[in-house]
Amino acid sequence: MGLGVIAALLVFGSGQAEAQTYRFTSVSIEGNQRIEPGTILSYADISRGETVSAAELNEAYQRILGSGLFEEVRIDPQGSRLVIEVTEYPTINKIAFEGNKRLKDEELRGFIESEPRQVFSPTRAERDASVLAEAYAQNGRVSARVTPKVIKRSENRVDLVFEIFEGDNIEIQRVGFVGNRVYSDRRLRRVIESKQAGLLRALVERDTFVEDRIQFDKQLLKDFYQSRGYVDFRVTGTNAELARNRDAYFVTFNVQEGQQFRFGEITTVSDVPEADPDEFHDVLKIRPGVVYSPTLVEKSIARMERLAIDKGINFLRVEPRITRNDRELTLDVEFALVRGPKVFVERIDIEGNTTTLDRVIRRQFDVVEGDPFNPRQIREAAERIRALGFFESAEVDAREGSRPDQVIVDVDVEEKPTGSLSFGASFSSTAGLGISLGFSERNFLGRGQSLSASIAASADAANYSINFREPAFLGRDVAFGFASAYQETDQQNNDLYDTTVGLLKPSLTFPVSENGRLQLYYSASYDEMDDYVGAFPTGVLASEVAQDGLYASALGYQYSYDTRRTGLDPNSGVLLSFGQEFAGVGGDKDFIKTSARIVGQTKVLNEEVTLRATLEGGALDFTSGNSRASDRFTRQVIRGFEPNGMGPTQGNEHLGGNFYAAAKFEAEFPLGLPEEYGITGGAFYDIGSIWDIDATPAARAAGPLASTDFQARHVVGLSIFWESPFGPLRMNFSTPLESEPGDIEQNFDLTVRTDF
Repeated sequence: MGLGVIAALLVFGSGQAEAQTYRFTSVSIEGNQRIEPGTILSYADISRGETVSAAELNEAYQRILGSGLFEEVRIDPQGSRLVIEVTEYPTINKIAFEGNKRLKDEELRGFIESEPRQVFSPTRAERDASVLAEAYAQNGRVSARVTPKVIKRSENRVDLVFEIFEGDNIEIQRVGFVGNRVYSDRRLRRVIESKQAGLLRALVERDTFVEDRIQFDKQLLKDFYQSRGYVDFRVTGTNAELARNRDAYFVTFNVQEGQQFRFGEITTVSDVPEADPDEFHDVLKIRPGVVYSPTLVEKSIARMERLAIDKGINFLRVEPRITRNDRELTLDVEFALVRGPKVFVERIDIEGNTTTLDRVIRRQFDVVEGDPFNPRQIREAAERIRALGFFESAEVDAREGSRPDQVIVDVDVEEKPTGSLSFGASFSSTAGLGISLGFSERNFLGRGQSLSASIAASADAANYSINFREPAFLGRDVAFGFASAYQETDQQNNDLYDTTVGLLKPSLTFPVSENGRLQLYYSASYDEMDDYVGAFPTGVLASEVAQDGLYASALGYQYSYDTRRTGLDPNSGVLLSFGQEFAGVGGDKDFIKTSARIVGQTKVLNEEVTLRATLEGGALDFTSGNSRASDRFTRQVIRGFEPNGMGPTQGNEHLGGNFYAAAKFEAEFPLGLPEEYGITGGAFYDIGSIWDIDATPAARAAGPLASTDFQARHVVGLSIFWESPFGPLRMNFSTPLESEPGDIEQNFDLTVRTDF
């Protein structure tokens, strides 16, 4: 029989008690230990001498029990005396978690409401258990179970223990798509974050089913299609089915692609007298016939609004008015320049950052307090804050300020670790055992600066480096960098001498155009060659080693142009870089070193195949004296040959060259393997050469020189790309078609894959 029924019987006594009334001259509280009698009386809300009905007594009982402080409550009218007897809930002595490995105790405590020294509530404990189980479900363990247990202690205390059965991760066995015709399942799987379970699945968490990630995937699919002109694309539904044995999910996205649209007529009109529509139209980059993309429209609006700011036209807004032509599959866009509401930024509030300084976040905004409010600038600032990589999440919202014409911008961030410590070991038949230790911090002291240091050593080489970067030097859009390195080698990479090299290089990098960046730097270096062990005691290398250590003091610049910065074409990109270094600002060397590189990439066959072409070259011109092997180009310029394995030679001694040129063409394509393996294939064709050498007549006379003129080497090969849990890896299998006597071929190499 429930407590409420018992109390009712005690109160009512008989069926005729419903109309009975009571008047109490005293109220007695019994059974309470921690709760003051006055507190209980306040819940009962019954005053001495007041006439109360049986229904009002029952309501008093419900209020006391509903307080959550008591396990049992009894109300007993005894003539003019009312006895309230209670049994208090115990207090929580401590809270413990048992059986958890996936989530740590500190993480779990953040989910629950129950706390030590708090009154124990069974309802709250059950609610906490449900929240913990949901937390595990969000981490892919939907079979997790959490059971609250109570261990009684002395003095009416209990230990609250949450017994946890975590279960296994439920993986995504298969991701499929229904309704897609233009892009294959394989291509669309590369768009979404959720992945199928594959190799080394224990190290990869993206193959775990997480419902929130599925929702994010739907947005990724929409962005992917709309950036390629499919404006009517939508995900009509998703279906996540649990396998019969409940150990895997089968996820299916139902999509409707629609037709691809292109830009039609592009016009600009103005309702603002001081804004010339022709002048604003000239800043547009889009042209009729180009595949429609909302990103292109957004960037065009941003350009127009920046022009308005430069011209001092405040509160100008650009409204894109789109007219659809279904017959021609085009979208006409009219950019209307209108006067927006006069709203100002009252202040920017930042919360959640415990390590990162406020100024690091504030400098991502183009506006400050008192500036005209522009929603687009706020959205762009939010993207820049997320792009910093310092935060797990970053939410930027605007709300009305103290007046209707004022706006407060709220920034709420959640920080994440930004530092790393790495240790590695390697072994090769030539270099023996090697070890490496590295430290990296991308948000040094919360200032947004990056600092890294590394040590790598083997039997034949030792490398030490420290690098620092301040992305906003003196509060400007200028990056200050400082690089330092020290290296010692012991006759490696086909060299017949030891080297000691030191470098100090401060630099400033700043934008010169929307896609262009310019770096200016000073370089101070020292290099020494010694312990020559070759066959020509008076030859080129021997004479260069005899010069001992030399210092170089140089000024230089590096210009880069990268179309990927604006992302106007999601399938193509071009990178151009050109730089020169002028030595002779003091030091022992006087030369001009020039390098150039251009890379183009595009995707074809519905983005299944990636084509890439690279052209690069370099020139070293000593205006006084001769170059040394430590100055000349000796690196691997094309695949198929070892570093310092091609170019000018004297006998079997590789000398490096003053010039190099290379052309590389490659394609990357699927191999038909399951996408979850992350393995694709490639084929390449490289042409390149290293040539020209400075040498004294005596050094030349010591032995015959070969390959001093441009002689192209040709290489073909196949590649395997693997998106491994340890990072993107590339394996090249090369076959030189044309080589020169003395070249050292390399038929296989394993490298870390890098984007161009």
